[in-house]
Amino acid sequence: MARIARWTALAAAALLVAGCGGGSSDDSKETGKADRSADSSTSSSSSGTTSQLPASLTSQKLGWGRCKATSDSPAPGSDWQCATLKVPLDYAKPGGETIGLALIRSKATGGKRIGSLLFNFGGPGGSGVSYLPSYATTVSKLHERYDLVSWDPRGVAASEGVRCRSDRAIQAAESVDATPDDSAEQQAYLNDSADFAKGCEKAAGKLMAHVSTTDTARDMDLMRQVLGDRKMHYFGISYGTELGGVYAHLFPKNAGRLALDAVVDPSADTVGHAKNQTRGFQRALDDYFTATGQDPKRGSQKIVDLLKRIDAKPLPTSSGRKLTETLAVTGIVLPLYSEQSWPALTSALKAAEGGDGSELLSLADSYNDRDASGHYGTTTHSQRVISCLDDRQRPTPEETKKRLPEFEKISPVFGDYMGWDTAGWCHDWPVSGQYDNPEVSAPGAEPVLVIGNTGDPATPYEGARKMADELGKDVGVELTWKGEGHGAYGSGSDCVDSTVDGYLLNGTVPKDGKVCS
Repeated sequence: MARIARWTALAAAALLVAGCGGGSSDDSKETGKADRSADSSTSSSSSGTTSQLPASLTSQKLGWGRCKATSDSPAPGSDWQCATLKVPLDYAKPGGETIGLALIRSKATGGKRIGSLLFNFGGPGGSGVSYLPSYATTVSKLHERYDLVSWDPRGVAASEGVRCRSDRAIQAAESVDATPDDSAEQQAYLNDSADFAKGCEKAAGKLMAHVSTTDTARDMDLMRQVLGDRKMHYFGISYGTELGGVYAHLFPKNAGRLALDAVVDPSADTVGHAKNQTRGFQRALDDYFTATGQDPKRGSQKIVDLLKRIDAKPLPTSSGRKLTETLAVTGIVLPLYSEQSWPALTSALKAAEGGDGSELLSLADSYNDRDASGHYGTTTHSQRVISCLDDRQRPTPEETKKRLPEFEKISPVFGDYMGWDTAGWCHDWPVSGQYDNPEVSAPGAEPVLVIGNTGDPATPYEGARKMADELGKDVGVELTWKGEGHGAYGSGSDCVDSTVDGYLLNGTVPKDGKVCS
């Protein structure tokens, strides 16, 4: 079972989008607040300081060398370098056991270098080492004055990555119904969740309790020190926005120019976040129907009827595998991440209506990180280990069933799936969650640019305002794009791109509430 908010889908969307111009509905001048993030004064962190770490960590020298190919991607070109950063396994024992984090960088290509620009592409669980080289063309202007840097967070890919199940076991679990209709299906669903948790516990061991967002934010500040940056300059996308907010809260004086795109609502708990996403995906589906000349209500009902038929009798595919209801929902979700992939959704739905599930299965496989040989990536495994350590709220099946009508009212297509996910995702998890929602207030921090997209399916745009408000007065600055897809920067709006570039390159802070159309 894969949670809908996935870095893999973000990556697919980012590779599909094409550029086009866009204007701003706010022609007022930028506020031009003085940028203090690039000053030369020595900064000190507040809570969660890394100054108490031993010099063996804070003064370590990174052995940058040629990057090697990974299981997910070929080796990048010679302008990319890789290294390993040592960080404490447990920040409560800073002088104790360490683990290694895989880093990647490409040095600034032009003059007047600002420093490092750290990227997190979301998930949680996405590999920055694998993805950053393919994203470099999108941020080529930023690359002129920044070293582009990313990493695999703890528990991810090359940084002590966790694999909770074999490929064969993952494929076998595809037959489990993630929207159970009776007690037997419900028990099978919960048993599968518990089995996955046991696999994660066995694979992660003592790391299981030390992969939280807070741990990773502390890793980022150590990374800042070792890279030689006085301030942390950062670009976070999707889950990366939550990570950026937590960093700003822990280290407000060290936070430099932080751009947060496709923003996770920091005020939402597990159930609230699921409802937000249910609303976001239904909104994107409605936009798809409208753009293709269909009535959204009728279109959604047609999909509901299709899913019911697939639930009763899975569709055959050219691969010999069956398209189940759960896989069909997953296949519908992926194209909603990018307007450019809507034609693929039209084709897949038409084929499924005709009795062939091959195209929807192919979309679901892309979303589930499954390649042609049947090998699955570990993004979902890492995502679950990290998010279940973060999330304290664990709805019971009984509580979930009572809430299902609320989810179904929000979306007849995605409501059941998202509702049941709140019960199954961390069911019988061996480690307690840390908080109901993350603390992101950052009094004293420099202005943080928060970017929301009105058509974002996975992180609805309302979350951007919530993040800006919770960061605090004179800190959170909201920029809105009236567009489609997951994320705004690099998605076709000159207005968005120039505003973000001006902020990251020159420290020019736009007026709070600026709208790009």
